[in-house]
Amino acid sequence: MRVFFILLTCCITSFAQQEKVPVLVNQAGYNLGESKRFVCVGAKDGAKFKIINNTTNQLVFEGEILNQEGWFTRFNPVSKDEFRVEVDGVGTSVPFWIADHLLEKIASKLGYQFFIDVRGSEDPINANLPKVYGGGPSRDGGAYGLETIFECLQYASNPALYDRWKTEFGDKNVPDLIELILWHAEFAYAHVAYQGPVANRHGSLGYEGQPRMQYDYWNLLDQLSVVCAAYHDFLKPYLPREKYLKYRQVCNEKWMVYDRHKVVRYWTYSTKWVDAGFQEFNEMGNAYGQSVFSNLFMYLCEKNEPDGKPQQYLKWAQESAADIIQHWDFNNPRHMWWIRNAEHITPQALAYFLLVLPEHAPKGTKEKLSAWATHMHQKTNNFWKYRVHSETEWAHPKTKELGGAPALGGSMFAVAYLLNDTRLRDLGWAQVDFVFGVNPVGAHLSNKSKDRLDIGGYWEGVEHGWPAAHPNGYGMLGKVRGTLDGSPLDKDFQKTKTATTGGNESQDLIGKDAYATEGWCVSNRGWQATLTFSTLGSQQVKILSRDGKELKQAKAGETVVIELKAALNMDWNQVEKGQVFLAVNGKPTSALEVIETGENTGIFRASYTIPAVSRSLQVAYGAMGFAQKAEVIVK
Repeated sequence: MRVFFILLTCCITSFAQQEKVPVLVNQAGYNLGESKRFVCVGAKDGAKFKIINNTTNQLVFEGEILNQEGWFTRFNPVSKDEFRVEVDGVGTSVPFWIADHLLEKIASKLGYQFFIDVRGSEDPINANLPKVYGGGPSRDGGAYGLETIFECLQYASNPALYDRWKTEFGDKNVPDLIELILWHAEFAYAHVAYQGPVANRHGSLGYEGQPRMQYDYWNLLDQLSVVCAAYHDFLKPYLPREKYLKYRQVCNEKWMVYDRHKVVRYWTYSTKWVDAGFQEFNEMGNAYGQSVFSNLFMYLCEKNEPDGKPQQYLKWAQESAADIIQHWDFNNPRHMWWIRNAEHITPQALAYFLLVLPEHAPKGTKEKLSAWATHMHQKTNNFWKYRVHSETEWAHPKTKELGGAPALGGSMFAVAYLLNDTRLRDLGWAQVDFVFGVNPVGAHLSNKSKDRLDIGGYWEGVEHGWPAAHPNGYGMLGKVRGTLDGSPLDKDFQKTKTATTGGNESQDLIGKDAYATEGWCVSNRGWQATLTFSTLGSQQVKILSRDGKELKQAKAGETVVIELKAALNMDWNQVEKGQVFLAVNGKPTSALEVIETGENTGIFRASYTIPAVSRSLQVAYGAMGFAQKAEVIVK
């Protein structure tokens, strides 16, 4: 049980109203080897801070505050203990951990359990769409949710972890995340031409001057496309080929009919106050970059089939990426924060092209991502490390912006990995910290309700949750595990001395304060993406000699050490295991079990004797662009 060092009141709306400001840390804690920071609003430059071991009460680190932030990135203890930050004359933080892949430990399962809980029906085929706001497959979200895409990528990023959890579906022999993917695939296939009634929604879909759609069934092809790609990487043991071929067939037949081959603009007509009118891009209908993802998935599928036509999908993916390179305008709000929960898809889709097919990505792909990174560096130049819209308007003035920080971290992780930009990666971790309490409200963005605690639906180690929630709102998310509920509005930020709020308080049409916001499945999708892309840059595979030297060549019959560093350390009190996949002379062999080497290391190893008749040995972990690989030439 943690000791509570501070108590945040539920009525805080501005730190300027407080006499003393708490020390705001990531309440759960920090990943070893990654950026670590806290915020202390009002603290003077040069103020001393200390990090104290909460178990021994010993001083373990000291530093000074600059720009109301304290950094302790280089503090990387190998310990199960908790720590706290003390700032002279200000106060003390809540306790927190520092551990190997801590975020992944406490958040990976909740990341997909949310989507288990919000399925609109137990039955994917006979789902009653009119009872689901927006028309399923997740409550309060239509087919534009793209859940299946990010569920597949989450599994691909760390398969040995998700293979462990098999308790919530079917006969308990198939990983839960795989079962969830297959559920969404069946839903998509069953409703890929659905034009029946749905519940009320804010607007309609289609091109101006043409018949309007109430249900965005076109997007279901995108959800099927990723399943078709994943079939060849990891779904084959679980998805019958006959069913897979039906999914593939409907994608090929309807792809051009549904305009999935191109970037779709002005598709959504919204009647909602925040984005009324035809939208060039929107969080509903078609996100900017969505066509890059889906065409790449179909390419990855088709290249494995004898009668496949991968080149046409590659061409369409290249055209869609070229559109982003040419037209993506960081200063156009309709390409950025205005599209809220869909904004993360644009940089992630462009980055994904470089992850899976770097040799085929259009000219200028990396340069465009580099320009986006520069823009992010400029827009996060504040002590919250929060991406602002302008000097006078930071967050959205009219509505929730849950698609901001929770999803932005994933985009920063993906782009930082490709550009080797450690500073951008640090900013990605700052977005995670924002979710866990380093924000103007000083609370995790999820309400810590008894209902969620009773079903194991909350993050371990978080003391202060979001002050309020709408448990019976459109999505009925009160008893859904891992729900994000709210995010600070524009008026809640302490800004520069010369900045003004511009009367944003009167424009807040959701409610009177930051707490009157509401969770949504599309917001959680962006958070799921952050959990997925966080592993890029922290997971790796090596082939070592028995004395620990990394090898590039070896001898036939030689015993080598296979080393995996991955987010698999879920239980600090037991030795855990993982799996890597081997290929000899380019042909896959059986998987190899690797075993944890020490407390809080995240390193797993196994010995392997290279077969006598070998020319090469390849080791891989992960799939679909997330694979980490190592190879030795055998002589």
